[in-house]
Amino acid sequence: MKTKNIGLFALVMFIVGSIDSVRNLPATAFFGPSLVFFFILSALFFLLPGAFVAADLAAAFPEKSGVYQWVKLAFGEKTAFLAVWLQWVNTLVWFPTMLAFIGGTFAYFINPDLAQNNHFILALIVVVFWTLTMLNLCGIEISARFASICALIGVILPMGLIIVLSLLWLGKGAPLQVQFTLANFIPSFTKMDNWFSLTAIMTSCLGIELTAVHMTNIQNGARNFPKAMLMAVIIILITMILGSLAIVMVVPADMIQLNQGVIQAMQIFLDDYHLKWLLVPIVMMVLIGSIGELVNWMISPARGLFQATEDHFLPAFLLIKNSKGVSKYIGILQAVIVTIVAMAFLYMPSVNSSYWLLTALSTQLYMLMYVLMFAAAIKIERKFPERRHRVRFLRAKALPYVIAVMGIMGCAVTLYIGFVPPGKLDIGSELRYESMFVGGLFGMILPCLIFYACRAAKKAV
Repeated sequence: MKTKNIGLFALVMFIVGSIDSVRNLPATAFFGPSLVFFFILSALFFLLPGAFVAADLAAAFPEKSGVYQWVKLAFGEKTAFLAVWLQWVNTLVWFPTMLAFIGGTFAYFINPDLAQNNHFILALIVVVFWTLTMLNLCGIEISARFASICALIGVILPMGLIIVLSLLWLGKGAPLQVQFTLANFIPSFTKMDNWFSLTAIMTSCLGIELTAVHMTNIQNGARNFPKAMLMAVIIILITMILGSLAIVMVVPADMIQLNQGVIQAMQIFLDDYHLKWLLVPIVMMVLIGSIGELVNWMISPARGLFQATEDHFLPAFLLIKNSKGVSKYIGILQAVIVTIVAMAFLYMPSVNSSYWLLTALSTQLYMLMYVLMFAAAIKIERKFPERRHRVRFLRAKALPYVIAVMGIMGCAVTLYIGFVPPGKLDIGSELRYESMFVGGLFGMILPCLIFYACRAAKKAV
């Protein structure tokens, strides 16, 4: 029998640490006060639907939970494998952006100019990811505790600090880089650049379903998981909106560095308050939070992929576990692919453009997975009409369908916008950007099709 060592507080911090990240603040702040509108839109059409669906399905099917199991219940093994493949492979594109943020933050201790040096960022990505891969074999219970501590120290505390500093800044009437008027908060829908905010903000909300794969390790999971989801969503929305606005207040939009914007804002605040000595411990906290988030994302999607491996979609050697019950070869495979994907930093004209390309590509892959997850929720609603909804909010007859359709609508808009390069960034040739983007999507999905063919060939023998 599995030991259920993840309590409510650890679970909330696990969810918050997977999504709520100081790293996301510069990307959302990049688009000014209109980010508030897009956060509300994202909450209504993505974050809340995703949270409700994941909480309800996880509580209803605790022994077989996670995206692979839900889509398998609805549409069968093949579609389930595509869903979990998209969930896993998107992280391989996302990891370099997270590591680029860690690199930009770490550069502060050496030379801040290194944050925009493509070769430095690439080298740090490779070293850090391979190091964490070697360390990340201690099992889910230890990893969850570590991630909870990292979330508290490296997410909640620095988020709270930057929000408090921004409120003090407003209170003393210090100059602002943007005017908070109604016209600025409501975007012009005729300007395409404004809609790029949606991609950045949707990206900051990805992963709400991740922890469902650990239901068998959660204490009283059917009751605690929905409760933890609600608490986590509230924390995420408050900290992300206020934290992003804090950067908007003091850093000019055209000077925000996507992998160093938080440090830029903190420097301005602390210089003004004569608290420069606080910057080093704050940078350390941000690094701790980022590493904790990285650990979360290295474990959960890989565990979902392991479920698909048990159904013979992937080579049998990936089923080999170490003494802690962790698949060691899936982790090595992740590290190899991340190293290859990170090479994008050498082929784009700036770290900002590389960061955006990989972020947009990761978002597209993940949105395809969410379309399958929301569609599965609709199918399960019809396929298992007798099941009891654990989330009381979803017990109204038509509401589960409405929630899932809203989620699909949010995904569809994000998928459309993701193919258009943002005008505010130096992307070099638009043709090169589009070629790398479409080629990246095809290259990441192609292995899934190959595994389909190999499995079919084995069955035919």
